[in-house]
Order: sequence, then C-alpha cells, then structure tokens
Amino acid sequence: MAMKPSTELFDLIRSLTKSEKRFFKLHSTLQSGTKNYMRIFDAIDRQHVYDEDALRRQFEGENFVKHLPSEKNHLYKLVLKSLRAFHAEATVSGTLKIASKNIEILFAKALYEEASRTLQRAKRVAKENEKFYYWYELLNQEKQLLEEDYASGRFSRDLEDLVAEEREVLAKLGNLAEYHVLYSRINFVFRSGGHARTDEERAMVEAISEHPLIKGKNTALSHRAATICYYTQGFCQWAAGDTERSLEKFLRVKKILDDHPHLRADLPKRYVRALEYIIRCRVELGAFKEARDTIRLMRQSAIQDGFRGIDIAVQVFHASYLGELRMLDRMGEHMKAVALTTDILHGIEEHGARLHKEQLLEFWSGLAIAHFGAGQVNKALFWLNKVLNDPEPQLRQDLFIHARLFNLLVHLELGNHDLLEYILRSTKRFLNKKHRAYEVERLLMEEIRKMTRDKRGGAAREHAVALRDGLAKLVKDPNAATVLKYFDYLAWAESRVRGVPFSDVVREKARPSTA
Repeated sequence: MAMKPSTELFDLIRSLTKSEKRFFKLHSTLQSGTKNYMRIFDAIDRQHVYDEDALRRQFEGENFVKHLPSEKNHLYKLVLKSLRAFHAEATVSGTLKIASKNIEILFAKALYEEASRTLQRAKRVAKENEKFYYWYELLNQEKQLLEEDYASGRFSRDLEDLVAEEREVLAKLGNLAEYHVLYSRINFVFRSGGHARTDEERAMVEAISEHPLIKGKNTALSHRAATICYYTQGFCQWAAGDTERSLEKFLRVKKILDDHPHLRADLPKRYVRALEYIIRCRVELGAFKEARDTIRLMRQSAIQDGFRGIDIAVQVFHASYLGELRMLDRMGEHMKAVALTTDILHGIEEHGARLHKEQLLEFWSGLAIAHFGAGQVNKALFWLNKVLNDPEPQLRQDLFIHARLFNLLVHLELGNHDLLEYILRSTKRFLNKKHRAYEVERLLMEEIRKMTRDKRGGAAREHAVALRDGLAKLVKDPNAATVLKYFDYLAWAESRVRGVPFSDVVREKARPSTA
C-alpha cells in the first residue's frame, strides 16, 4: 500500500499571508537560474486540497518531477528561510536574536566598542521585556567583552557587578521555570477532566494551591512570573468552585498585561486565555453585560500588535464564540445562540485542522444545548452525536460524561422511551467504568428511568418534582454543582414540573442579572 503524500508543504503555503507570499516571491527573484520551486509553489498555492497526483500531471515530462519529494523539501526550507527573514524583527525575541548574532560578529572582528554599544541596547530591551534567557546570554557575551577591556587597560566595570547581575537573572529564570511547572500541573487537570471532582484531582489542585509559590505573597520575581502565579491561582479557585475569587485572579493577570503592553504583545495567548476565563466566570456569576463586553474586547484584541498570528486567530474564534454560546444559554436566549451556528461553522471551515479536537467537542456540545433550548431537539441530537461518536480515551472526559447525561434528556424529550432503557444501561456502565457515578448523576438516571417506565397519570410530573427537589439539595455542595456548569439540569427539571419551555425557566432565573 502506497504511503499518503505529505501535506506539510501544502499546509505551510496555505498558512502564508499575502504579505508573506509577496516577500517570498521578491526574495526568489534575487536568485539566478531556473526556479522550478516557484512553479511548484504557484501550483500548490492554487490548490484548495492537496493533490500530488494533479501536481505530477501538471508537470508531466519535466525532469524535476522525477525528484518531486526532494524538490518539495527544498521549497519547504526556502519558505521557512523567507519567513525567518520576514519576521526577523517582528518580535522582541527576534530582535534579541539578531542583536546577539551582531555582537558575536563584531566581537570576532575585534570591533569591541561597537559590540559593547549593541550589547547595552540589547540588554535594556531584554530587561524591559523580561526576556531572561536572552538577558543571560548577553551577560555571557558581556563577560567576554569585559576581558578585552581589562586587556586594554579599561576598568570601567567590575566583574563582581556582572556576577551579581547574573545571579539575579538566574534567580528570575529559575522562579519563572518553577511557575511554568505548576501551571502545567493544573492545566493537566483541566485538559483531562475539565473540573476537579475526584479525590485524586482535588488533592492535586489542593497541593498546587498550597505550594509556597502560589500561596505565598510577593513570591513572583517578575511581572512575567506574576501572570502565571495569578493565572494558576485563578485555575485553582475555578476548580474549587469559588468563581468570584477565580474572576479576581484572572482580572489580576489582565491588569498586569494591560499595564505592560510589551509583555502583553509577547504573551498574546496568555492574555486571550485570561479573557476566556474572565468570560466564563462572569457568565457563571450572571454578569452578562460584563461578559459581553469582554467578548467584544477579545475580538478587538485580534488586531493589536502581537495578536495577528493564525494561532491567536484560532484561539480568539474558539474562546469568543464558545463564550457567547454559554452566555446566551445562561440567559435563556437559545434562538440567538442557534443563530450563531452559521458563523461557527464558517469559522470551523476556515481554521480547519488548526482547531484542536477539544475545541470542536466544545462547539458540538454548545450547539447541541443551543438547539435543545430552542426546541429543535432533533438538531440537538445531531450535534450531540458528533460528540458521542468521537470519544477520546484521555481528552476532556468531563465532556463525554456530560454528553451521556444530556443524551438521556434529548431522547426523553423525543419520546424514545424504548431506546432510553438501553441508553440508561449503557450510561450506567460508562459512568461506573470511569468511576464518575456521583449522586447527581445517579439521581438523574434514576428519575429519568422512572419517567420512562411509570405510565400512571401525573407520574411524569411527580418524578420531575422529585428530580428538581433532589437536585436542589445536592447542588448546595460546590462539587456536585459542577454538573450545572455544563447544562442547567435544575432548570430543565423545573420546566418539566411546570410544563413550560426550558428557555422560559432559564430566562426567569437570569432576569435579575440582566436588568
């Protein structure tokens, strides 16, 4: 069986902006000789889906086609080289890399004064932007220049001063590295489970929240480290169910980055992620106007310096539209949420493979809830099945657990009682296997089973009352209340008791917050 042709070159070319393509073509004109790679570039650029057979047919009879893999590899390297040149000074890191190389060249040519001036300018940039790796490298170069000064009889700076500065930089670098480790640990909980509900997950979150660097005061040695500190604290409070304190921490991250625009431009993903959780917290707290303002700010940030990369565009698209879906769900505005479907599908098509599986799963889940709330239950099932039919063994198990539970409601609303018996057994086995059959889940399955089986007059309402009252007691526990972050089962039970649309109940609950 033939191997499938690599799409790496196609993906790279398709990711280029108009300016990057223009730069590459101008750059290629400086080279003499036959440029078969430009013909390949133009042919691939015209394709919407990579088709190597079509490429070979287009250049049939040409000698270079016999070596197409090597020609593609050559073109790939040339495009990357062009991109390096195009973006060389677009970031602080790029500027510092160039400066370091210039210092190295000037030193080799014994132009020590010029090298020293370049180094001092670069050090100021590294210090202002808290680029500790580059700062440390510049200090090593400065020590070499100091030796030349001493050899020439210039003693304007003491080596001890450099050593002290080096210790300071190493301390800040180590401090930042420790915070990155803590962030990675808390991120693991969210990427695998979404929220801390098991004893093991809660113990992990508690251990991180009690870590001296997280619990202590003034433990971050730089603004860059402080953003990770508050970000991790925000995650810990979110996992613990303390939404107000979580919001406070994420707002601290935002303020630090707003107060230091150069740092914000260098950490665009952290800024967008902080905004994402500010939106989530405000939606949970019913602060819908503030949530909408933050969504607007997130979308506006995409045109700022440092925020124009494709990866940031993907992140802004995902976080802003998912945040808007959640907000409209909590407001009971499900028809407005359904109206976002076209824009979301267009964004998914535009960004394609750059969207992670987790991001797609969250969209499918959000669209299922939107259509359910709008009374379009068959369409809700369509989106829900996209989650249920594509399980991941490690990724976001909370989404698959929610999908299983929500599936019970969808089939109950559709009147699929015979099928529900099978689904209930399957869901119970799934939850037992995952060790996630908590009291809320057990109550929900038990009362839905009774609604399915009990044919007495008024029985459906009786079991809806039991479900509503039971849930109301259980969700007083913050750990149990986590289930409501995915879907308002309590409002749904209330709608069944009163015989009114689910959206109406949600709107009634939300009205005091939207007034």
